[in-house]
Amino acid sequence: MTDFQTQEPPLRFRQGTRPLLISMPHVGTHVPPALAERFTAEAQQVPDTDWHLERLYDFADALGASVLVATHSRYVVDLNRPPDNQNLYPGQDTTGLCPIDTFDKTPIYAKGDVPGEAEIVARRDAIWRPYHQQLRAELDRLRAVHGTVALWDAHSIRSVLPRFFEGKLPDLNLGTANGTSCDAALAERLLDIGKASGYSAVLNGRFKGGHITREYGDPARGIHAVQLEMTQCSYMQEALPFDYLPDVAAGVQPHVRRMLEAVLAFVEGQGRR
Repeated sequence: MTDFQTQEPPLRFRQGTRPLLISMPHVGTHVPPALAERFTAEAQQVPDTDWHLERLYDFADALGASVLVATHSRYVVDLNRPPDNQNLYPGQDTTGLCPIDTFDKTPIYAKGDVPGEAEIVARRDAIWRPYHQQLRAELDRLRAVHGTVALWDAHSIRSVLPRFFEGKLPDLNLGTANGTSCDAALAERLLDIGKASGYSAVLNGRFKGGHITREYGDPARGIHAVQLEMTQCSYMQEALPFDYLPDVAAGVQPHVRRMLEAVLAFVEGQGRR
């Protein structure tokens, strides 16, 4: 099957006033009905979603940040993968641009009718491309206004996923593409905030930043990109029904906000030089 159509807009975007863009490429849950019919019952629940990040980051507007949010499930097309589907972690198991299995390695497609090249191209053109066009356009706008800008790629994941890592993942996983996407002093400041939070924190551990962090982070040109991969147990239920847990989230949310305030302090300080 190669035909792909969707009636859902590919993204939601709110423009802010300060030099910070928050990207949420894996929060989308929409699967067009014709495609959902090909999914297994498990896949129709889109369990590998980065659930509730808009709620966790509900302070973004108060900070003056621009916010870019995915609408479609990563099972339709993964916005944090390269358009050519190159593996971001060579030698390690990963999911692709149009995944065919879940994080638990169960099939997404009930009858095995995985997308062929033409369907992958159609999904990429309909959803991936507009998201990245908006991302690039906003970074360019912010640079023109402020000189130096930050891109924060917001993610979350189950804390225990044997497919991708052993044991339990640290709660706050900061990624700067091994130091290439962000100024080292800013990265260390963020790690310090993470370590002081009472939650476990690591810089460039298992998650170093996906395509978005690596593609757009360019400190020499005044674009500092950071990915934060959070454990879902730090703010929500990790199993169905994947509920947001306000009392649990209240513990970690102030520390995430403190990180973003530090990001803004850094880039605004750079912009004033």
